[in-house]
Formats: sequence, C-alpha cells, structure tokens
Amino acid sequence: MNGQKIAMIFPGQGSQSIGMGKSFYENSPLAREMFEKAGERISVDFTKLLFETNEQINETAYTQPAILLVSMIAYKLFQEVHPTKAVLFLGHSLGEFSALCASGAIDYVDAVELVHKRGALMQSACEEIEAGMMAILGLDDAVVEEICAKANDEGKQVWPANFNQNGQLVVAGLKADLQSMEAVFKEAGAKRALLLNMSIASHCPLLASAQDPLALEMEKMVSDTFSAPVVSNVSMQKYATKSEAVALLKDQLVKPVRYKQSIEAIAGDIDVMIEFGNGAVLKGLNKRNAPNNETYGISDMETLQKVCEALS
Repeated sequence: MNGQKIAMIFPGQGSQSIGMGKSFYENSPLAREMFEKAGERISVDFTKLLFETNEQINETAYTQPAILLVSMIAYKLFQEVHPTKAVLFLGHSLGEFSALCASGAIDYVDAVELVHKRGALMQSACEEIEAGMMAILGLDDAVVEEICAKANDEGKQVWPANFNQNGQLVVAGLKADLQSMEAVFKEAGAKRALLLNMSIASHCPLLASAQDPLALEMEKMVSDTFSAPVVSNVSMQKYATKSEAVALLKDQLVKPVRYKQSIEAIAGDIDVMIEFGNGAVLKGLNKRNAPNNETYGISDMETLQKVCEALS
C-alpha cells in the first residue's frame, strides 16, 4: 500500500459506549499514560467514566473528551507501530477537533480540556430551553431543507444539523417544534422521523451563546503547526491555519455538519480512509458516501493489528 493517499477520520458524539478504550488501556503503557494525563487536566477518572456503568458518559461535557481521548489513543498507537503520513484529516462534528489534534495543531491534553469546555458551553446554551435532535430517514436533503425553511417561516425553531449520507439527515431545534413536525416529515415520505435521546441541539442557531467563549479558548490552545490540512464540516474546504480553525469551528456550533458532502469532495483525492475511535460509525456511512474508497476502522488492539497488516 506504499504511495497510497490516506485520509484519517474521526467520529463524533453518538459513537460512545461503556468499555470503549479498555483494550488499549489494558495492553498499552502509552494508553494508560494518556488516560492519566487527560484525567488530571479535567479532574475526571476516565477509567470509571469509560469502563463502569454510569450516566455521565452521555452528558455532553464528558462525552466529548471521552470520545476525543479514545480517538487520539487509537491514532497515536497506530502511528507508534505503523508510522503513516496522512494527506488529509477529517472528523464528524466533535471529530473535527480530533482531526485538528491529529494534524498537530493542538496537543491532545489541551484538546481534551477544550472539548470538555465546549460540551459544557453547549449544555449551558440549551439549559433554559427544551432542545433536541431528530433523525430523518428516507428523504432527500432538499426536501428536509425545504420543510425546515417553511417551519422557520412559521416561527418554528428547527434546522438541518447533520448531513450524514443520502437518505439520512439529522435536524435540531426546540423539542416541541421537532415533535410537532414528525407527521410533516412522514407525510413528505420519510421512512422514520426519530427523536434522539439528546438534551442539546447541535449545529444550529440555538448554540450561538457558546461561539465566542469557544473561540477564546481555541485562541489560547491552537497553533499553526498542521502536518496536513483538515477538511471543514462547514465549508467542506481544506484549512491549515490557526485563524481558519478558530473561525470554522466557531461557525460549526451553529451551522450544519456537511459530512456526506465533505467525503464526496475528497473521495477523488485519496485512496483509503482510516477511522480512529470507538465503533465504526463513519466506516458505515462511507459505504454509501464513498463506495470506491476503502475505509478501515481502529477501535481496539485487535482492529489496530488488522489495519496495520492490511496496510503493510
């Protein structure tokens, strides 16, 4: 596989589960050290958060650092045993922060603190409102966008939030408005309009209050040392400067994640993608988004070994 162009990709919220990262922790001194340093920074026992049954794992302020930490452990262990240069980094929502970290623009411990604060800011923005998100299956993007625009005109607060793959789009907004529109989506031909178990509304204007505080934190932590460009969820364009990272990730809070379009945009420039982190969420999406590109996934020691063998 020498000479192949590789994009390294990172999952976002929703990929978490109890037990994630355990295989790394039990088998790697580097993983244990990363658990410890990340935990010290934000005063969290990641072994309890990730390995013992608890509700905190699904609270945004803890979910985000947990997912980023496991993704970065997977990435660093891979680089330790199979040093590989990426031509691009890309993430889904929170995963864009992991991508930024893998590119070298932010230290992983700083990134853990940053997304812990990002999660808290997002929770705070939705504290006084009943916010939520809904998955719409089986409708074209344009139809969902049109329905949301019409709802906005009628005073409802509902927006497209995640463009995941053809026929799968997540919308965000006020929970009551989302519930009132379930029938509208189904009448338009949606196979399902499923309210997700979330108390925040990501990637929509309801998070505007989190934008400036996040940008301030990023200004302190992000640098201009990118080993390869990151693809923006918002613009679908590559960037490799601190100023672009701050502006685009500030924007990402209130604008939709165009994951499907980003993958389609880079598919011709790369040969292979490697997903680092729990589960294989993006690998699943990529079967439809980029059917001609192989996507490998590294989520534990076993898959790490398999991917290294496949790339050798």
